[in-house]
Amino acid sequence: MKKRTLGQDLVVSAIGLGCMGMSEFYSGRDQTEAIATLHQALDSGVTLLDMADM
Repeated sequence: MKKRTLGQDLVVSAIGLGCMGMSEFYSGRDQTEAIATLHQALDSGVTLLDMADM
């Protein structure tokens, strides 16, 4: 996984995962599927998880 530096010191994966759809803001979400998706992303080297609610 390629990395990018944010600011001066924070190094994250070049590819991130948007997680808002896994939150309370959307109905019909599947917690088991959300957890599986997070595990797959982490296993693939993703270290940038976008948890913003906007």
